[in-house]
Amino acid sequence: MTRREKNALLAGECDKVQGMNNKTRNDREIVAGPVGAEQAKMRLDKWLASATELSRSRVSALIEQGAVFLKEAPVTDQDRKTAAGEIYHIILPPPVDAMPQAQEIPLEILYEDKDLLVLNKSAGMVVHPAAGNYEGTLVNALLAHCRNSLSGIGGVVRPGIVHRLDKETSGLMVVAKNDAAHQGLSAQFAVHSLERCYLALVWGMVSPTTGVIETQIGRSPANRKKMAVVSSGGKRAETHYRLIESYAAGALSLVHCSLKTGRTHQVRVHMTALGHPLIGDKVYGRTPKTAQRSALLKAAAEFPRQALHSYRIRFEHPITHETMRFEIPLPADMQRIIDSFK
Repeated sequence: MTRREKNALLAGECDKVQGMNNKTRNDREIVAGPVGAEQAKMRLDKWLASATELSRSRVSALIEQGAVFLKEAPVTDQDRKTAAGEIYHIILPPPVDAMPQAQEIPLEILYEDKDLLVLNKSAGMVVHPAAGNYEGTLVNALLAHCRNSLSGIGGVVRPGIVHRLDKETSGLMVVAKNDAAHQGLSAQFAVHSLERCYLALVWGMVSPTTGVIETQIGRSPANRKKMAVVSSGGKRAETHYRLIESYAAGALSLVHCSLKTGRTHQVRVHMTALGHPLIGDKVYGRTPKTAQRSALLKAAAEFPRQALHSYRIRFEHPITHETMRFEIPLPADMQRIIDSFK
């Protein structure tokens, strides 16, 4: 295509966009642009937010989902800088119900009263409905389980998720069933009086065998989909750890981690920063080459999820003020790895 043809095509696109005043061409597409000369070199998410009626956080989510296009190619780099003349197309996902639907999904409930419940979340279950996971989540299951026992939380009848577990992390969670319980548990979470302890299988012999990891955790500057230890711009994160046992001549270890803060992916990020990533963690870890070649370590090398389990939780009941403490053993899949060395 010649330069003249490109200029003619661009002019036609500009006329089309200006005629629409940057509004939707249909119910699901937004066309933004062209970028003016004075707007060049702006962060893409910031510019798109200013050029549309979308919030910056909404734009960032759409970029992560691959829903922003430039010349028919998806743009996934949050840090991309704009260039003069660029025209972006945003494809909005179809709308979903504001209130998730109740679904009959089996749950392992350890304790329940009129104010809260404690459950053992299985690995592979998403906690909150989100893009790509609107069904089959813990919230869907809780709506069906609780039925008429839920009361308004924030003005809406919904389960009160006080803390989350990653999709592939198993173990204990506490859930509020009404606004008073939700506020009480959230207050304990805010001052870190709600105790949460994890068991993690990690690569290598942890040394020193006990310690405190205290860093700032924020979005990774190299990959916005990951969290990382950062020098500035993050939030304080504190993890206390101790070695419980090591296996296969120190090839892997079982570690107890107690969280004093509740940052996204905190245990996974901190153990990786310590030099001992979680077994099966494809985001923050890497299976050592020696383990890949070892028949003895086959079960660990092929473990399909991050080997992390929330095994203990302690809190004050927000209504009765009774001390509540729950503890459960390792799930069968993690225990099988340990058993393979005994």
